[in-house]
Amino acid sequence: MAISTRFGVLAGAVVAILGVSFSAQAAGRPDLVAQSLKAGRLHQPDELLIKYRDGATAADREAIEHGLGASKLDIVRPGNGKQGELALLKLRSGQDLAAAIQVLSSDPAVDYAEPNWVYTIGATSNDTYYSNGSLWGMYGDGTSPANQYGSQAGEAWTAGHTACSNVLVGVIDEGIYYSHDDLAPNIWSNPYDAADGVDNDGNGYVDDIRGWDFDGGTNNINSGGASDDHGTHVSGTIAGVGGNGKGVAGVCWSGIKLISAKFLGRRGGTTANAVKAVDYITDLKTRHGLNIVATNNSWGGGGFSQALQDAITRAGSAEILFVAAAGNDAVDNDTTASYPSNYPNANVIAVASITNTGALSSFSQWGKTTVDLGAPGSAIYSTVPVSNKGKVTAGYASYNGTSMATPHVTGAAALYASTRPGASAADIKAAILDNTVPTTSLQGKTVTGGRLNVSGF
Repeated sequence: MAISTRFGVLAGAVVAILGVSFSAQAAGRPDLVAQSLKAGRLHQPDELLIKYRDGATAADREAIEHGLGASKLDIVRPGNGKQGELALLKLRSGQDLAAAIQVLSSDPAVDYAEPNWVYTIGATSNDTYYSNGSLWGMYGDGTSPANQYGSQAGEAWTAGHTACSNVLVGVIDEGIYYSHDDLAPNIWSNPYDAADGVDNDGNGYVDDIRGWDFDGGTNNINSGGASDDHGTHVSGTIAGVGGNGKGVAGVCWSGIKLISAKFLGRRGGTTANAVKAVDYITDLKTRHGLNIVATNNSWGGGGFSQALQDAITRAGSAEILFVAAAGNDAVDNDTTASYPSNYPNANVIAVASITNTGALSSFSQWGKTTVDLGAPGSAIYSTVPVSNKGKVTAGYASYNGTSMATPHVTGAAALYASTRPGASAADIKAAILDNTVPTTSLQGKTVTGGRLNVSGF
């Protein structure tokens, strides 16, 4: 559908009105947004994220929104003295989104405008724990059972390094079934905000005692059903309780705490909520001094977003790694960008998946310059909620995906940081990449040409 005459005239008038107040050109990457739209990346219909420039007044914003014929759905990130507001707008039904973005990209009151991309998880279920050979992703050359293509976490455990004390990790994903026996001791409990109906720490989220559900707008990080299986599965790989004689063991057995920033629901998640989730974790670190070393991001599918990249940049400034799944479409990310793993931020680690024989998983995306390393991602056993006759209980399941490879690397970051309290995000990333094991299937397919090796951590 072509852009309406009414919209074109009004938007042009807005530019003319505001042009006297602003001289800088719009920021963002409209070229990458256009590429993403052309590639058919999923987005919320008739929704637009718009980042206003610092100095844009309420009247300026209202004029632009009126010119678009749009209503404001949400303020994703409030403006302050240094940054303009990031808002989520609802356009008229059927309005040409690409045309609206093109007009706004030249508006001097706007930093950038982009779709509200939709992200999805990247996992598939198969079937059958450490002792019976199922947890191969944790094995090492000298463990029993052994597998040279495992993460070598078992080697670190044999050396006595099983705890990740005083380290926190953000799980940006679906929610977490926090009552699971193999996870409960390692779930974060917010000491700054008691469950009393008051926002005690002033971060804008009332009673965020274990994290926040940005998809549902509540403090309940578990839906009560079995729909948070993906978030629970990746959590078990990072921090499944070890040495308890049951189920699985994560890279970090104990000491670690997982913070849930749930933004994925039954229909996926949006850029607006992803930005909030990343900023929530960053704010917890900067506000309270929590030792959050990384976030796990086993999701993708959206197009380029300046808003999300800016949130990842803020996380990097707070020394938080953003560990991201490369994707499951078996394509080269060097030629077909996959976000968020393709963002060039220094704090991003992009992860491909390998099998228990060291092959690149058939579904895994790769990229000689855009994907950093491989990690176990095929037939990975971990924690899940199981629904049986209306009752949810703790269970286990085997999944495939770069979603499953990613938490092995996130766990490695936590394990390394736990004995090196002064390590920066750059130090941790360098340790992970420098210690990879050269792997034939990853040569020319990843930056390191190798697979995860936790043995020296």
